[in-house]
Amino acid sequence: MSLRLGDIAPDFEADTTQGHIHFHEWLGTSWGMLFSHPADFTPVCTTELGRTALLKDEFGKRNVKVIAVSVDDLESHNRWTPDIKDVTGSEVNFPIIADADRKVATLYDMIHPNASEKTTVRSVFVIGPDKKIKLTLTYPASTGRNFNELIRVIDSLQLTADYQVATPADWQQGDDVIVTPAVTNDQLEAKFPKGVTFVKPYLRTTPQPNK
Repeated sequence: MSLRLGDIAPDFEADTTQGHIHFHEWLGTSWGMLFSHPADFTPVCTTELGRTALLKDEFGKRNVKVIAVSVDDLESHNRWTPDIKDVTGSEVNFPIIADADRKVATLYDMIHPNASEKTTVRSVFVIGPDKKIKLTLTYPASTGRNFNELIRVIDSLQLTADYQVATPADWQQGDDVIVTPAVTNDQLEAKFPKGVTFVKPYLRTTPQPNK
């Protein structure tokens, strides 16, 4: 059965390029982003892991721990990481899970037989401090992920977890946000002192509360 939003992210133990981990313990009170790549020594994956490494400070600002996985062993990962640095200029600064037995891939339903019976698709799981899955995305092997978009979604998830707001289409940091229907009009002044605009009776916007 595939995992759904709100499910507890499956826990596991695994060897990684940064040592043995218990996943939930490794996450601690941080947010997490677990993402799979089809295989080591493949072109798109090389660019993706390099880009992730370049964004270390951006993930750090958001208290997000990043971890990658593929169905390759630890020796393969360690032979590949110098290529990533050579191609992208980025030292891999996050763990890569060795999953040759496909334990993690199976737990997270990362192998889609219609795409490939042997390798993982490009799955992304964003996990909250409560260990619940907040976001799932799946890309085909041929399409590299947009990591700026993943950071944007994490910003939205963290904002909407702390305030009774939602983010509109194409929202970026600093843009106005939408007041959720759960907030009554009588509560607006107390909850949103920056003011609220009534676009429609059901569509109320307010400046981003944490800016």
